[in-house]
Amino acid sequence: MAFPPSFIDELVARNPIEDVVGQYVSLKRSGSRQVGLCPFHGEKTASFSVSPGVGLYYCFGCHKGGGVINFMMEIEGLNYADAVHALAKRVGMQVPEDEQYQSRYRAQERLWALSKEAARFFYAKLYAPEGAEALRYARERGMPKSTLTTFGVGYAPDSWDSLVKAMKQKGYTEQELKDSGLVTVSQKNGNLFDRFRDRLMFPIIDVRGNIIGFGGRIMNNNDPNAAKYLNSPETLIFNKRKNLFALNLAKKSKLGYLILVEGYMDAVALHQYGFDCAVASLGTALTEEHAALLTRYTDQVVLIYDSDKAGQNATQRAIPILEKAGLQVKVLKMKDAKDPDEFLKKFGADKFKVLLEDASNRVEYQLNAIRRQYDIRADDERIKFIQESAELISTLGSSVQREVYGHRVAEEGKISFEAMQMEIEKARKNRLRREKKAQEKIDLAPARSLQPKSRTIRYDDVKSARAEEGIIALAMRESALLDLAGELKAEEFSVPLFAKVYEQMQRRHREGLGVSVATLEDLSGDEASHIAMIAQGQSGPVNEQAFKDCAAIIRDRHRKRSVSSDEDLLALRNRKKESGGYHG
Repeated sequence: MAFPPSFIDELVARNPIEDVVGQYVSLKRSGSRQVGLCPFHGEKTASFSVSPGVGLYYCFGCHKGGGVINFMMEIEGLNYADAVHALAKRVGMQVPEDEQYQSRYRAQERLWALSKEAARFFYAKLYAPEGAEALRYARERGMPKSTLTTFGVGYAPDSWDSLVKAMKQKGYTEQELKDSGLVTVSQKNGNLFDRFRDRLMFPIIDVRGNIIGFGGRIMNNNDPNAAKYLNSPETLIFNKRKNLFALNLAKKSKLGYLILVEGYMDAVALHQYGFDCAVASLGTALTEEHAALLTRYTDQVVLIYDSDKAGQNATQRAIPILEKAGLQVKVLKMKDAKDPDEFLKKFGADKFKVLLEDASNRVEYQLNAIRRQYDIRADDERIKFIQESAELISTLGSSVQREVYGHRVAEEGKISFEAMQMEIEKARKNRLRREKKAQEKIDLAPARSLQPKSRTIRYDDVKSARAEEGIIALAMRESALLDLAGELKAEEFSVPLFAKVYEQMQRRHREGLGVSVATLEDLSGDEASHIAMIAQGQSGPVNEQAFKDCAAIIRDRHRKRSVSSDEDLLALRNRKKESGGYHG
């Protein structure tokens, strides 16, 4: 949506990017820039850079970048209008009235309010006569009233439309009920009925304290087709790939790590027994978005998935996702219990704490998983165990780690450490050779290697695109250079993104407004990151001749593309004439 340019200029000026980013990232000065660890992906060496002079940020690791508004969008998961609103609130600015923005924001606020009213409805029903069985179940599962209150646990009555009627009485429309995901629509007559019926209800609360959805555990197991757990569908305010149950509470924990479990009941039980750092995914496998969210609050995660095969497979899938985000991963293996809830009720918090302290790191866990696949009493299976373990150990960056785990596998496989070392080194060299070949393949295709990181942006004419990059980067640093562009038009650019940005820059310059990444409109996250990368890549003095040269290259490449296009059209006409198919 469009806000008045003057308002955006003032908003950006009153929200210096280094101040806003500094609320989330510890920055240190490095020349004219400030650097720190990227909040969007895990890293040990700072590759995240903030340039106060041009008002942009860019990460050379994950390639996210943009201005202060883009940063708020990425770090808080907001859309453009909400990010503007958040920055305005930060500095006490009044957001200009805009019907499109106000309409969307009002819709979000109505859904947040509706979800809150629904949570109150469910909570009240848990203590009403129709909730007696659910309340008994909750207490049998060891949840006292204090826990039920902390998590806002409630009960959805075994009724077709009790929630629908209650929310309509509160003034919510049928469309709002549909948008909330709290109801389903009858295909037969279009009537609304409650999505959640006869279920213990768990409100899902985001890190800002808004109720955005629900998870419900079934009370009556008589229906074999009914899901044990049912979650809200995706809505305007709920995205299960970007939220975690109980993170609103766990983010305040002082334990120094987060525990990731599979179900609501496990998370609730852990909090109840004093492990207030537990979170659960929302009925979906762990995603990269979940991992990025976790990195905002910790650098260490303890994985505790169910001990069954499905749980172990989920653990194997989660480990690389968490490690890719830069998180240190430990895996706790349950003993004499299927899940944390069962273990805590059997053995208590003290024994669980011992389990936590003994949690294996991911390498130990993965070696154990490999070991379980083979009967090492048989020579052929022992060889496979050793080779697969060597492959895993070869991926470790530390020579000390490779030696420690190599010794362990050598002992188990009943071979000498020297033989194990040779197998690890062989696996390591093979892997490095494969990686080198892959890199050489990229290096041998320069046009492809010059393509943007984002797949949504393509350079069909690389030479022109690089000149277009130069025009934009130089003009970002000194907008007066745009006066030297002469008759260069946006339609002469080969990359639509650059044409759009150039057009906006020219318009703002003519109107006497500043030109920066933060003030550009109608850019996606990938587009803003790409423009930030281009602007960040420029250093040294501003060169007028370089600007003119770039403009000349763009004109020349556009002329050649036009000639080529005309020649292709002429050739097509000639072929049609020869075949008798052209009558124009």
